[in-house]
Amino acid sequence: MAGGERRGAAAFAFRCLPERALPCLQDSGTRDRLRKWSMQGRIIAQAFSFDQQFKPYQKDEFVTAFFNDQNVNSSLKLLSTSGQWTTLDSKVTKTEAVVVPCTQISMSFFDRLYSEGLVRETGDIVKCYDDYYEDILISDELRKVLLLEDSDHYDLFSQLDRKEFLFCLFKHLCIGGALCQFEDVVTPYLETTKALYKDLLSVQKDPETKEIRIISTVFRVSAYDDNGLCYPSSKAHEQTFAYLIVDPCKRHVHTLYHCFGGSSFSG
Repeated sequence: MAGGERRGAAAFAFRCLPERALPCLQDSGTRDRLRKWSMQGRIIAQAFSFDQQFKPYQKDEFVTAFFNDQNVNSSLKLLSTSGQWTTLDSKVTKTEAVVVPCTQISMSFFDRLYSEGLVRETGDIVKCYDDYYEDILISDELRKVLLLEDSDHYDLFSQLDRKEFLFCLFKHLCIGGALCQFEDVVTPYLETTKALYKDLLSVQKDPETKEIRIISTVFRVSAYDDNGLCYPSSKAHEQTFAYLIVDPCKRHVHTLYHCFGGSSFSG
């Protein structure tokens, strides 16, 4: 929920950084995959700088300031109900931000898909009888383990695993948009997840242990105006999402936004 500002301190101020494009979303191979998954033209990453030190406990204050900053309000992109890109341009009255853990530093996190037989050694995803989760078609064991709690393999990923940002990105890509053409092999999902994760997060090497650790903080966010939910969309859907990824050292914040629907073939 929205939190108050620090007493006597100025709110965070933000500046749009349009030149800081996310490399993986500019890559032609990634764009082709996102088009196949019905996400191209409906997914966007934007970068903003902010002007003061950020601490994770300032989550609510930071997110409220972000959505109420004029530079953000006039440049933060979202899809309208007619499928056109527009900007927020709305008086935000309430924000919600959920911390998304991001502790994973290796794609070996997904090795269990192979060891438990959901994916063959060749990378082929094992098929299953068609089922549905809400309006999402499930025709393989991968989407089954991602979506269906009564799946035989659901416990392969714990509830904590499923909250990890790495898992969230992978799941979003595997499910895709409204007209998603699903992959028969897992490799494109894993490669695209890795590229997004690497581009969005900042890491540091611990000077003593030499271990790599992630220094970014990630929030899944939504915003409301007088008419109700306005960002990431007025209509909630599992595949309509917005994340804020905060780099406290560079004082940069990335947004990763997607609105569920049919892909734009021109995007």
